[in-house]
Amino acid sequence: MGILCSLINLYLLAVFGFIILSWFPLNPGGIASRIYGYLRMAVDPVLAPLRRVLPRIGPLDISPIILILGISILERAIGCRGGFL
Repeated sequence: MGILCSLINLYLLAVFGFIILSWFPLNPGGIASRIYGYLRMAVDPVLAPLRRVLPRIGPLDISPIILILGISILERAIGCRGGFL
């Protein structure tokens, strides 16, 4: 369980990093832009299906919030203690 819980926490960290970097304008070719690209590759396969079924609330994309809540529920269900959230 310890490795699975650690991987879940690492993924949550990637989601939070993706969210934070999406708030800022990034210079193409810069280090932050490359990090954002890697985070996007890790997070988009899960967020894309959520975006298709969830309505947008104006300019706000709530799919990362739903993903974080879902992962937190999963984390508790499998018995991760002292998790990210």
